[in-house]
Amino acid sequence: MKVEKLVEIIGSDFYTGVPDSQLKALCNYLMYTYGIDAAHHVIAANEGNCVGLAAGYHLATGKVPVVYMQNSGEGNIINPVASLLNDKVYAIPMVFVIGWRGEPGIHDEPQHIYQGEVTIKLLDDMGIESFVIGADTSDEEVAAAMAGFREVLSSGRDVAFVVRKGALSFDGKVSYENANSMVREEIIQHIVTVSGEDPVVSTTGKASRELFETREANGQSHKYDFLTVGSMGHSSSIALGVALNKPGTKVWCVDGDGAVLMHMGSMAVLGANAPKNLVHVVINNSAHETVGGMPTVAGSMDIVGVAKACGYPYAVCVDSFDALDRELAAAKSRDSLSLIEVKCSIGARADLGRPTTTALENKENFMGYLSSL
Repeated sequence: MKVEKLVEIIGSDFYTGVPDSQLKALCNYLMYTYGIDAAHHVIAANEGNCVGLAAGYHLATGKVPVVYMQNSGEGNIINPVASLLNDKVYAIPMVFVIGWRGEPGIHDEPQHIYQGEVTIKLLDDMGIESFVIGADTSDEEVAAAMAGFREVLSSGRDVAFVVRKGALSFDGKVSYENANSMVREEIIQHIVTVSGEDPVVSTTGKASRELFETREANGQSHKYDFLTVGSMGHSSSIALGVALNKPGTKVWCVDGDGAVLMHMGSMAVLGANAPKNLVHVVINNSAHETVGGMPTVAGSMDIVGVAKACGYPYAVCVDSFDALDRELAAAKSRDSLSLIEVKCSIGARADLGRPTTTALENKENFMGYLSSL
């Protein structure tokens, strides 16, 4: 289905969401058509943030907004859907467009399997009527579903289009780039060199894949690393939990700007606890690169300033490998919580692999290593 037709059928003029590779056609269409435009399209920090923003749009205009997201974001919308949108509360109508990762019967990564199994059930439990769009779904079928949805929306309830892999297409060309020169995989290689045998917790997406590949290339064990393949935005909290319980061990968190934004309150908790043995490295390419490269707001915010305001004793931003190496070495020896923001380019090599160990093996190897420290 052409994404332009889906947008026409839905008939909304305001979209907000968190980008998803399954919805790349929709994300690229919105960027191609609107870019980031407060009147029509806003990429938010997390899916709950999207729901609040869309609710405000409805309150101000009386119109029905659209929230797009990967199905992994369903957990982030449960509270606002139940306590804000629900027709027993404010009866705010909304259309959700949800990428169905981990659909039963379709091979996917381990972090998507259970989420895929419960995607429709969660919508049902939230009282959100849904319609699945597949590659063979006709425009007429979608139009008929939307016609039925309009009656649901008019009663202050919510609806969802659940999009299967390959169901949407868009022919327009959109490129995502920035002016930074440092490549993320090389940044991770420098971190690995300095961290040595210290435990590393890495964020979801390509950063964890590149960390795994770096260990492979170095002939190193993977026992040092916890690869947070899902649970976007929580790697720094996992690292905090490790650091607080292993106070004699330096712990590193390799984070991304999109992940930091998704649950930025965790930085306040980190700053308040200020573990002296934790180094928080935020690789900032101002993009949701793993799902296509759509922008985040991290390019226009002061992450170092946020960290200092949250109580980090030391925070710095670097944009060269010389500066990165100096700051990594200093953080390694510093007896204080440190944040290093690293300005990064957008892009990864085309043949980037995926971890060859299972998530459970990763956990067991990492825990075994921690128990030896």
